[in-house]
Amino acid sequence: MTHPPRLRPEDRADFAAAVDLALGTADIRDALAADPDGHSAAHLRADALARADTLAAAAAEPYRVYLSLRGAARRETPPGGGGGLLPALAVLTPLVSGTSAAALLLVGGVLRAARTPGPLPGSLAAAGWTLALVAALSGLVALAALLRTALRRDVVPPAPDQVEHARRVWRRALVDDGVLPHLRHLLASSAEAAITPRFPADTLTPCPARARKDTTPCSD
Repeated sequence: MTHPPRLRPEDRADFAAAVDLALGTADIRDALAADPDGHSAAHLRADALARADTLAAAAAEPYRVYLSLRGAARRETPPGGGGGLLPALAVLTPLVSGTSAAALLLVGGVLRAARTPGPLPGSLAAAGWTLALVAALSGLVALAALLRTALRRDVVPPAPDQVEHARRVWRRALVDDGVLPHLRHLLASSAEAAITPRFPADTLTPCPARARKDTTPCSD
């Protein structure tokens, strides 16, 4: 059994707005018209806000859709547009390393061809091959990053209006399926309690002429 998603803290303002919208519907306003001070409305609002998670469960499916679209939109639009130091290094490192490796290998090869004495030709060649290895590895990393980015971009992110539409659908479901039924139930219960007659325990009056223990009502 799938549990309904718990109401996120950033969405509680939307829930409060749904409560206010429900309190503003015609039948709720008419039922609260007898209380001009607004104490009943404030009590209903506080009760609904206290039961936010329970009432929001009635709109679980629209909320799940909204969270999914909103999460996908946020993943596709990271802060700063996805730029930064690491992408720049991924591009520059293979270029710089490859260029330096080629230069060192060329100079080392020329010195060796000229039979230059000393360890310099060998050191330059070793450094060149090391930089060539760095260039190859960093190039592979950059290629993997490019492939990952291309695969992610194959999934079309939801448009902002899709996310906003899902939000409106969820808020409407909150009002219609969660908050309004709860408010109507509370108002109906309070109205029923207000009109229920309360009779004394003993409504039968015994005849004075009869015995005190005989509670049979008089026939005349």
